[in-house]
Parts: sequence; C-alpha cells; structure tokens
Amino acid sequence: MEKKRVDMAYREDVLRYAKEQYETEPEYLWKSTPDSAVLRHADNRKWYGVIMDVPRNRLGLSGYEPVDILNVKCDPVFGGVLRRQKGFLPGYHMKHDTWLSVLLDGTVEKDTVFSLIDMSFKMTSGQKKKPPSVGGQREWIVPANLKYYDVQKAFREQDIILWKQSNNIAVGDIVYLYVALPISAILYRCQALEVDIPYDQEPGELHIRRVMRIKKLEEYPPDAYPIDILKTYGVGAVRGPRCMPASLSARMRKEERGIKNGF
Repeated sequence: MEKKRVDMAYREDVLRYAKEQYETEPEYLWKSTPDSAVLRHADNRKWYGVIMDVPRNRLGLSGYEPVDILNVKCDPVFGGVLRRQKGFLPGYHMKHDTWLSVLLDGTVEKDTVFSLIDMSFKMTSGQKKKPPSVGGQREWIVPANLKYYDVQKAFREQDIILWKQSNNIAVGDIVYLYVALPISAILYRCQALEVDIPYDQEPGELHIRRVMRIKKLEEYPPDAYPIDILKTYGVGAVRGPRCMPASLSARMRKEERGIKNGF
C-alpha cells in the first residue's frame, strides 16, 4: 500500500471544507502543475484560495521535497504577525502584502487553516457575505464594555436582558458577547428573542434608540476564548458587531458538547 504523504495531510480537509462551507468545487487550471487547485467565488469568480504543491527550497525552507501550501488573501497587518510564526510564509506567486502561504503539512493547526479560508472568502467577496448559520440562525460576535454596562452582574441576576440593537441581527440569531478590557474574551453565547424594541434613553447615557432582548444560552470561563485565541481565527478586534467565523463556532460547540458529556 502506498504511504500517504505527510505534507499532503490537510489538502483533502481544505477541499472538503470549501465544499461544505461555500459549495466550492476545486478548479485545476494548469497542465504543468496538475495538482494545483483554485478555489473561487461562484458569483464574482475571484480566487479566495489556491492549493499548490511546491518544493520546499522554493519557499525558503530546507530540503527539496514537495510540500502542499494554501494561498489565502489576508489583512496585511495580521499577515505580518502570522509570518513571524512557524508555518506561515509570504504568498507564493502572489502579492506578498495581501496574500499569505500556509503550510498544509500539519505545522499549522487545521482549525486555524479553516479560519483563514473564512477570512479570505470574506475579503474577496463581491458583496458582504451573510454570517455563517447553524440551523438557519446567523451568528455574530458583539462587543460588551464593562465601563458602560456590567453584563456579568446582569446575567448573574437573570438569563434574559436587553442589549443595544445591531441593524442586521434578527430574531433567532446567535449572539456571542465579547467582553472587552480587562477580560478581553468571549464570555457568553446568547440568542436574540426580540429585536427593534424602542428604547427611551436617559440623559447622559450611551446613544441608544433601539434594543433587543437576548437570552443567555451558555457561559464560558474568561480563559476559554480570550483574544489571543480569537486572533488565530481572524478576529483581531471586536469594535462592533461582526460575523462569527464558522470554524470558531464549530470549535466552541464541539467543546461545549465535550464538557457536557464529561470529556
């Protein structure tokens, strides 16, 4: 039996993820490199990923054996941070400031690879991509500032509270509350029960005209999903409502099930 190449470890996982998450079929465009697979949007035809089989020495690595890489579009600042870590390289045959090459040989964790695919898909989309959904529910990360509202105290007293309404959040959507400094972590998974509730603001308070009613579904310890972990999924800052990366959501739900099952 032919031994599976270790350097191809994540190739099939990446192709499967693109198929399941974005209904993308790989395109093999070049006869000279038949294993190179392009992932592109169905609407605007832009590439959001390229899998290539490249000799290690061409990537500035030691050795001459081939290794699979994934090219993804990446924020220049975030890409600069990643390139200082093992397994991340300047975009091979792409613009180095906006593309990133990721080794698929297991050096980089699989969930991190998936989160970078999500980021690249979003950055190359011709229109704003709808947030990922679970059972028809869209998912969001929403910031919470303890300076203005003690959300921890509020949830200790009751499971349903009012929260500032964000334009795109609808009834049934999942809302992950990211509590800012000094905690800097996702602490709660909630669900929107009611939206667009008129709010009579008191003088001197924050500018709030509408609120939504959210219910706490899950609470996480502060060290479970801090900002350092979120960054590995492409969430560098939470200054306003933003889409929840599908790969991060999947990880959190998997870990929730493990805890409830006693693992």
